[in-house]
Amino acid sequence: MTSHGRSLVPSVGELEGKRAVVTGGSRGIGAAIVRNLLDAGATVVTSARKPDEGTPSGVTFVKADLSTSDGVREFADAALETLGGVDIVVNNAGGCRSFHSVLDLEKDWQYTMDINFLAAVRLNAALVPSLRESGGGAVLHVSSIATIAAYPILYHYAAAKAALETYSKGLAAELATDGIRVLSLCLGNVETPASKIARGQAVEYFGGVADPAGLEALAGKWAAEIPLGRLGAAEDIAEAVGFLVSPRASWITGSNIVIDGGKTAGLS
Repeated sequence: MTSHGRSLVPSVGELEGKRAVVTGGSRGIGAAIVRNLLDAGATVVTSARKPDEGTPSGVTFVKADLSTSDGVREFADAALETLGGVDIVVNNAGGCRSFHSVLDLEKDWQYTMDINFLAAVRLNAALVPSLRESGGGAVLHVSSIATIAAYPILYHYAAAKAALETYSKGLAAELATDGIRVLSLCLGNVETPASKIARGQAVEYFGGVADPAGLEALAGKWAAEIPLGRLGAAEDIAEAVGFLVSPRASWITGSNIVIDGGKTAGLS
């Protein structure tokens, strides 16, 4: 089956010759995205504060702290030097250091904004000229359903991700005439090393003990709240990213796509 002469069936090598930059690609969702892009034929450069055993082989790893403007600039320079240009940018790096009451957010506010929002703004500013030179491409931002359902103790994270989604729509409108597509993914509960740490922090914040039984109980509670009956897997997200940055998604831009197993279905 084809549309305007393009195959709608994914194939190995469909990103052959494409140059991709993925932030936070040493483990979890980021590592799965990197593997997907590599399998599709892309050349990939990724970053994290430190390498991890989950960092996929075949990727060029750059140690970088993207919560700082200097770190973003150094990573962008290294990526462009390695790749010679860029066609795909996936802003996946994010997170928060700890949970807080809404009345006690200022402690980690700046860091949370820097890593979840400003890192993407700064990296895009550095890489969009190369995307324009390439004649188009795709920019994808990884967000969270925390922007839809206001989770207690995650308001600082949710606010940063909400800013990212609004920025993403504006960037899509600005870059459309350049043939550059911009999207955001609004993710639900995905099972990753970071999510396991977050479960422990949540249990302790509410006065519990982060032992195996407590963590398993919380994971079960989260899964039970999802209509499809399970937590997401990193590969679920990577498959979506692989499609969205490919030519098969050439008429999709400016969208914020929710991938959460149906958890926020019906919520406004």
